[in-house]
Amino acid sequence: MAPAVRRSGRTPAPTPARELAAQSAKVTKPKTAKKAAPKKAAAGTQANTAAKRTAAKAAVNPKAASEAPKKRGRPKAADAEAPTKTTTKRKQEDDSDAAPATKRTKKAEEKTDAKPKAAAKPKAVAKPKPTPKPKAAPKPKPVVNGPRFTQKLNVYVFGEGSNAELGLGTAKNCVDVKRPRLNPFLPVDTVGVVRVATGGMHCLALTHDNKIYSWGVNDQGALGRDTTWDDDANMKDIDDNKDDSDSDSDDDDNNGLNPLESTPAPISAEFFPEGTNFVDIAAGDSISLALTDTGLVYGWGTFRRNEGILGFSETIQVQDRPILIPELSKITQIACGANHALAIDKTGKVKAWGSGQQNQLGRRMTERGLITGLTPTNVSFKDGRRNQAIRDVACGQYHSLAIGVDGRVWAFGANNFGECGIPESAGKDNAIVETPELVTSLGNNVVSLSGGSHHNVAVTNQGECLVWGRLDGQQIGQPVADVPQSSILNDTTGHPKILIVPTAVPTINNIVAATCGSDHSIAINGTGQAYSWGFSANYQTGLGKDEDVEVATLIDNTAVKGKPLNWAGAGGQFSVLTAIAQ
Repeated sequence: MAPAVRRSGRTPAPTPARELAAQSAKVTKPKTAKKAAPKKAAAGTQANTAAKRTAAKAAVNPKAASEAPKKRGRPKAADAEAPTKTTTKRKQEDDSDAAPATKRTKKAEEKTDAKPKAAAKPKAVAKPKPTPKPKAAPKPKPVVNGPRFTQKLNVYVFGEGSNAELGLGTAKNCVDVKRPRLNPFLPVDTVGVVRVATGGMHCLALTHDNKIYSWGVNDQGALGRDTTWDDDANMKDIDDNKDDSDSDSDDDDNNGLNPLESTPAPISAEFFPEGTNFVDIAAGDSISLALTDTGLVYGWGTFRRNEGILGFSETIQVQDRPILIPELSKITQIACGANHALAIDKTGKVKAWGSGQQNQLGRRMTERGLITGLTPTNVSFKDGRRNQAIRDVACGQYHSLAIGVDGRVWAFGANNFGECGIPESAGKDNAIVETPELVTSLGNNVVSLSGGSHHNVAVTNQGECLVWGRLDGQQIGQPVADVPQSSILNDTTGHPKILIVPTAVPTINNIVAATCGSDHSIAINGTGQAYSWGFSANYQTGLGKDEDVEVATLIDNTAVKGKPLNWAGAGGQFSVLTAIAQ
């Protein structure tokens, strides 16, 4: 706060001359008249002489008297005392009857004509220091990512729900959902989901009004919110839509799930700065990420390794609320594997972090270096001497995939089942691809990729859905007998084990999106229809049966029939479909 003397912004007015003279008289009054007399006499003599000269000049030329030279500059100490002395002399002369009248007249004229001497200037008041200007608000970061997902979606779920993965609440018939069911907790008119991300056992949803919902397992903070539940609290069951349900039971009693995990709920906005806008989300086994329009990334949860929890960062074991990842900036895309993550920045550089035990971070890892792997670090995509720019990334559970700006595909990480598409080491024990290598069999016409535990799918610009990797769980969407033997690698007993050459699923075409769960896959065509195949022990194919599905088959129950499906996501043992709201 500024001192009180600065409020008016003005300098105090100088003290009048007479008041100053009176003050000076009190301060400078001589101790005895005898000692001051000589000085007074001398001053009087000089004053009389000056008065006579002035009077003489005035008699001859009055104007000249008024134009007498004026003393300039600051008065000396003696000059400051002059008014006091003059006043004292006048009093002595007025009291004396012997003083001639002419003398008094001259003294009056002198007093009238002479300009009063300037009063001593008061001590200068220190100029007020200028009030410091308030610091300018930090400039907003430039927008890196424009809006990507704006259409409101209906969300359909199916498969294993015993760990709250489906987000259908606590009713018993919400555990094993054999066919797609509309999630009633994500209505279009009030929630308005525009994007969904599936992890191993949890999900995230981004809404049209910039909220992030989460549901599923929250053991390591993957939901980003408090899900502590009091068993004595009231629990609310959902009103199931029986037309969309294929459950074997109509029993709506509680299934023992925590309703705060099994019911979608938003993450508090208090963890994000005001004005934060999200454009995408990603989820792994116990890790969650959110990307902003300014290219920043927030994360929560943790990464795990074979022995247990690895950590969220080098200093944090489990991060149960969203926090900014400071090493990431100007990011345009994010992706999660089971326990690792990838991000592309504006220049096409890729950063990887998390667990690197299977070399899914694209660099050689040692046991001692696992902790440093929790810090995002650049991945090198070298073709000869040049580092290639990347436009798209995807993650399998333990391997990574990337598409260069030239359309060529790179892969690195676990290759036990040929999931990297590199045939040289496929099938060998602990086979890995340490650093990114080109998957030459894919050419340069791939537009999107998705990875599972040990297999992958790719969508080409011709609308084909290519598959490769492990096949002993019907992961390739077609009978093994229909695939050329030259494209298959057998195990030591002679049984088919790996599809080492990316091969198109023949019964589907015009594919626009495809995804991998752990051991099953879903593809969506241009007319909004979904096909699924693979491991189905938990009804994750959405076809109403728990036997493996060998051939890609249309998902066509009451809930999704005729709906314009546009996206599919798959977790460990469950799946999600979305359709544009009509």
